[in-house]
Amino acid sequence: MSTLSERILGGPAGTYVDRAVDRAFAHDGTGVLAMEAYRQMGNPKPARPETVSIIYDHIAPANTSQTATLQNELREFAAEKGFALTDVGGGICHQLMSEGRVLPGEVVVGADSHSCTTGAFGAFSTGVGATDMAAIWAEGSTWFRVPETISVNLTGCLPAWCEPKDIVLTVTGTIGMDGGTYRALEYTGDGADALSMAGRLTLSNMAVECGAKAGLFYADKTTQEYLARYGHSVERQEPEEGTYCRELSVDLADAEPVLSVPHRVDTVAPVTDYAGTPLDQVFVGTCTNGRYEDLERFARIVRGQQVACRTIVVPASRAIMQQAAETGILAEIIAAGCIVGPPGCGPCLGMHMGVLGEGETALSTANRNFKNRMGIGAEYYLGSVATAAASALKGEITSPEGAI
Repeated sequence: MSTLSERILGGPAGTYVDRAVDRAFAHDGTGVLAMEAYRQMGNPKPARPETVSIIYDHIAPANTSQTATLQNELREFAAEKGFALTDVGGGICHQLMSEGRVLPGEVVVGADSHSCTTGAFGAFSTGVGATDMAAIWAEGSTWFRVPETISVNLTGCLPAWCEPKDIVLTVTGTIGMDGGTYRALEYTGDGADALSMAGRLTLSNMAVECGAKAGLFYADKTTQEYLARYGHSVERQEPEEGTYCRELSVDLADAEPVLSVPHRVDTVAPVTDYAGTPLDQVFVGTCTNGRYEDLERFARIVRGQQVACRTIVVPASRAIMQQAAETGILAEIIAAGCIVGPPGCGPCLGMHMGVLGEGETALSTANRNFKNRMGIGAEYYLGSVATAAASALKGEITSPEGAI
């Protein structure tokens, strides 16, 4: 009887295992570093190039000539090694990996901390450093210490004005930024079953914000239906009676709109505690909340109105942007006075297209609010899409209750 992580990695918690990697990916930032490390290793022949993806998302399009030159070098390297390349405009690496590239039971590693996102499919997905990624390119495998698991049992149904983002911020506040270090979060219960795939991806994405190695859901009917859209037929995963190092229970009916307040993700408070805080910018997007479901919810709230502060919306992938364009969602967002950026990370990492100025305040649907991350000397609150929409309309932090 095992946790899902133990079943996938093939060993009990605390043991060390060597595992072949089913999917490996890096982005334009870590890909350059991994390329340099790979060359220092003697530039060997990749063991399994067909499993490797390079995805341009962090500074895409390039912001300087130096960045453009490095990206061009990585393009040539990917072609030389036979790696799949998704160039500028394709979208965020974690979103693209969730568009039919990751299957239940797989071992997935990405050279980015939010690679835990695709644990939503019942895969063991985690982040590694760039030098680790170079070794994985060479060997096709890596080692893991099988993590202990924290069980998070979700029950009930969310109120209409709350979202999975409110759940994961609440869980992060409960566990703390280091409370899940080198552990896995395993989401179960009827509340987990009722979540959409977009919602599950949001929860898995932020597992790393409490230090966790992975955040997993069991593959179920929702997983099967989602992956069927990409031509995959997969088996369900049934939970067993595993041994957990900690067990949490969250009744979704008790949820309320919450924020992570500057400058820690685990400093979580009700939105109402900060209502009226003036905002210079609202940002909707990232690998946490840039999916079609998020854009549709945002558009539904701002439809026919005008935002009262600078509001940037960035779809997480080209497919999402195209769907939003075809359904008219994108036009409604633009008509409300928002700026729509190209698919990618946008201003999340503080490199371009929406970086904040000193003394400015923002509300973001991203996953981190570390000091100086999205702008030196700025403050940023993290919240749900509905909170972002309601706040954008007033130009100040506003609870979405009543807006939906």
